Order: sequence, then C-alpha cells, then structure tokens
Amino acid sequence: MCRVNSTSIAFLSVLLFCFSSFEVTYSAREGKQWRKQSIAGGFRRLMAKGGSSDVVADATTTFNVLDYGAKGDGRTDDSKAFEAAWADACKVEASTVMVPSGSIFLVGPVSFSGPNCQPNIVFQLDGKIIAPTNSKAWGSGLLQWIEFTKLKGITIKGKGTIDGQGSVWWNDSPTAQLQDSTTNHTISGELDGKMSSTKPTALRFYGSNGVTVSGITIQNSPQTHLKFDDCTGVQVSNFVASSPGDSPNTDGIHLQNSQDVVISAATLACGDDCVSIQTGCSNVYIHDVKCGPGHGISIGGLGKDKTKACVSNITVRDVNLQNTLTGVRIKTWQGGSGSVKQVTFSDIQLSEVETPIMIDQFYCDKSHCSNQSSAVEVSEINYVNIRGTYTVQPVHFACSDSLPCSGVSLSTIELQSVKENHPLSGPFCWETYGELKTSTEPPISCLESGKPFNAGAQSSSDSC
Repeated sequence: MCRVNSTSIAFLSVLLFCFSSFEVTYSAREGKQWRKQSIAGGFRRLMAKGGSSDVVADATTTFNVLDYGAKGDGRTDDSKAFEAAWADACKVEASTVMVPSGSIFLVGPVSFSGPNCQPNIVFQLDGKIIAPTNSKAWGSGLLQWIEFTKLKGITIKGKGTIDGQGSVWWNDSPTAQLQDSTTNHTISGELDGKMSSTKPTALRFYGSNGVTVSGITIQNSPQTHLKFDDCTGVQVSNFVASSPGDSPNTDGIHLQNSQDVVISAATLACGDDCVSIQTGCSNVYIHDVKCGPGHGISIGGLGKDKTKACVSNITVRDVNLQNTLTGVRIKTWQGGSGSVKQVTFSDIQLSEVETPIMIDQFYCDKSHCSNQSSAVEVSEINYVNIRGTYTVQPVHFACSDSLPCSGVSLSTIELQSVKENHPLSGPFCWETYGELKTSTEPPISCLESGKPFNAGAQSSSDSC
C-alpha cells in the first residue's frame, strides 16, 4: 500500500502554488504563432491521473498582424500581413486575429475565407483599418472590400474602426486626396485615375453561421457599411455606422437571405436605409436602435425585375428615428411575386421624419416604371405605439390594385406636424385593408376594414 505523509502533501501543495503563477510563452517569428500554456492546469490533470505523463496543457492562441509584418503607419499596404495572420488563425479553433490599437492599417480588398477554417475564430479589432483611395487597388470594380465567407462561429469585435474613405467614391473625383492632419501627408496614396462606378460594401459576411459583430465602428463606406448575405444566427450589438446623410447608397446594415438575426444597441447614420431587409430574410429582431440621418428602417425593395421575394417574422421595436426620409417602410416593385408577412413595428419614436409610416407597392427608383399587375403580397403588418413629428405626410399606404394589402393594424399612433399652424398632407391609403385598434392622431379614416375581395389570389408558384 502506498502511503503519503504530511511532509509529501505540504511539498506537493507548494509545488502546485508555484506552478499556478508560472506561464511559459513560446514565440515563433517564422510561424507567427504565440502560445501561452498553463503548466498548472497540466499539473492538476497529472495529479488527477495519479502521476500520468500524458498531459495536454490549456492553450490560447493569438495571431497579431504586427508579427506578420504589418506596419500600421497608414501608408504601407498591410494586406499581405492580414492575409498571413488569417491563414495561421484559420488552422486553430477559437483563435484570435489581433488588430491592435494605436495603429492605422491600410488594407486593400481582402477575403477571409472558409470553409476549411476551424470554428469560432475571433477578429479582434482595436486599431483602425482604412481603405485605399488609389483606383489601381480596385481594378475594374469590386462588390466588397473586407469579406468573411463560409465560416462557423465568426466574431468581429473591439473598439476599432473600419474607414472606407468613401468620399472619393461619392464625389467621383480622380484628384481627391485625404490628408493626415498631424503630418500633412497623404495617408492612402494618390489617386491616379477615376474610381470604378462599382462601389464596394465595407464589410460583408457570406454563407456563414453564428456571426457576431460587436463594438466596432464602420464609417464613410463607399456603399453599404455592413452586409449579411446567406447567413444564419447573426448578432449585431453596440455597432456604429457613420456616413453623411447625402452619401449615396450607404445603407447602415443590409440583410439578404439571412435568418435568425438580432440587431440591438446600434447607432446608424448614413445616406440610405439605416437597416435594409431584403428577400430571403426571416426571424429578424431589431431593437434599441438609433437611426438618422438616413432613410429609416426598410423592408425591400422587393420583387425587382419580376423576381420572387419572401420575407416573414420581422420585429422592429424601441427605435428612435431623427431627420430621416421615412420611419418604418415596406417597399415592393410592381411585377414581383412572393410575400411580406408577420411584421411588427412597435414603440417607435420619431423626430422630423418626412413620412413615418409607409407601404409602397409601386416603388420605383427610376424616372419611369411601367405598370404591371402582379405584386409581392403584403399582409399581417402591425403598427403599435408610434409617436413623434413628421414634415411631409404621417401615413402613406399605396397598395396594389390586383393584390391589395391585408391585415394591416394600427394602435396608438400619435403623429404631429412640425408646422402646427400650417397642416401638411394627411394620411393616404390605396387598396389597404385592416383594422384601427385605437383612435389615431391624425385620424386614419382611409383604411378599409375587413379583407379585400381578391385576398390570397396569388398562384401557388408565386406564393412563398
């Protein structure tokens, strides 16, 4: 029988205490890999196994772009360093790509791609990433600048900033240069030609599951700031999008073919929709969002070029909109098919919004669009507790003659004109059916009660 005396126990206790505060760090500049291994953890498992030498130490792995040659001076192209850091991080589950604070990284178009990467990678953004303003970097035009594709459990978080330097795209100026105010040097290269007419999205996630974006800021995007396409399990929190109100097509957050999405505690100021929800989206929950300037929270435009669009189970609540084109809007093109249904807009506060509540089944962003009989069906739309001021019209419901809107309900709507002594246009309804659950201000007497005669007239091939 093995005996352990008090002296042995005391010795082992001291040894464990010493190991618990000791870490060994391995630095491999060639492999660009930093590991911290907890000897105490391994020792505990060793003791638990009765002295077995089969020890697997706990490890965390971080890949810092500076260790891969990134300069972080705002002038040197650091794209290859970012790609190399990602290539190593891709091989390690739950690894971290570190973009440290205190540096400005010039990065060209880059794709951080799976599907062979390990899951749960974190992209820790604490520094600043800027886009090149040299037209050569973009070639004939790209749809995105920074892209994450086909990943499982991808997180981008931190206190850093992604700056698209979009003014050179918006102004369409081949001679524009951006200056570092402290050095008076051009920080991103001189423009040597006209920028492509194809403007890139700043940050796009495609074909990924379990996507988290938290804490970061995206500013001055050439086009959309943050886009999710064909993603599931998306969470966006404490996110900021910032571009001037007159910057063209600069949506704050764009969703397409994505499900199970939560957007919360976001501040969105841009030149287009603060949030744009497109076809293929369902189970989307947006709350505690500030929007303005911008075009409001929009579903659509859907059904363009006779396409089929399906959107369902959308909830937007506790949103504050200020100085926006619309408040909460559904917009569809004539000639489309499919449906928008089960949508709730609640607890919306507005200030000086042109048109707070809108359904437009005649949407057209051109000078002329031909009339067509087919339409995306709009039904089960609920507006609850929407208050504030408007500058043009409080409510605008323009629904299809062939497929009217149905199941539209309104409760506790209180909208005041900013010009008290000069009333603006009143509510407008066309082929809109539903229910007023409370009195409204102003009265929305144009809403037709009941159901339209031809409700549900879509063919099986056109429905979702």
